[in-house]
Amino acid sequence: MTETTTLNVARPDDERAALLVWIKDTLRPEYGERPLKPRREPLHELISTILSQRTTHADEEAAYRELRTLGDWNAIIAAPVETVAHAIRRSNYPDSKAPRIQATLAALRDSPGGYDLNFLRALPVRDALTFLTDLPGVGIKTASLVLLFNFARPVFPVDTHVHRVTTRVGAIPKMGEQAAHRALLKLLPPDPAFLYELHVNLLRHGQRVCSWYDPKCGACVLHSRCDAHAQYGDGVPAWKG
Repeated sequence: MTETTTLNVARPDDERAALLVWIKDTLRPEYGERPLKPRREPLHELISTILSQRTTHADEEAAYRELRTLGDWNAIIAAPVETVAHAIRRSNYPDSKAPRIQATLAALRDSPGGYDLNFLRALPVRDALTFLTDLPGVGIKTASLVLLFNFARPVFPVDTHVHRVTTRVGAIPKMGEQAAHRALLKLLPPDPAFLYELHVNLLRHGQRVCSWYDPKCGACVLHSRCDAHAQYGDGVPAWKG
């Protein structure tokens, strides 16, 4: 990095917003255009997102399938927590996820809408986020993902991959994931299709190229405008988010 280089993170909001548009456009040829279509029912999405934390997609799906062998949602709530933990053992940290899933399902069962989350489509976004994040074990990432993926609401889920890539590039300063949701959404257009494609392709890029350790900077289509590459070249240090 030369002395005259200004890092992205030091630039004003409008320039960092334009950077995010460039990232979205640059990643599309690598990972494809991603149409926004719900991939599963809202409650399935909610529970699977809890299961997905620090877990591969294949193991998340396997854990969900075995969870559903315990019966309907009421049966899962009533099952011993050890039984639920065993059912979701392909997901990392099953002993902590099992009681969270049971508590979330119980709160939904006792809510006016029950297990049907379709009412979230018509709620103001702030109210929909509040409803979901008030559920035990549901954070802003999970709530945002359900609202964007299932109901095309203008929110932006920030998982560990999205957080890592956008921070390294310099779209946002170093901050926690929860704060990153607010910081990124402030810069992004309220366009659900844009937000969905950017989220999914950033996730893929974080998995395949901009990894936790030894990121593949030489193969990265973003490296020409990346703060981390400007500072460290091909020796970008391991992520400590």
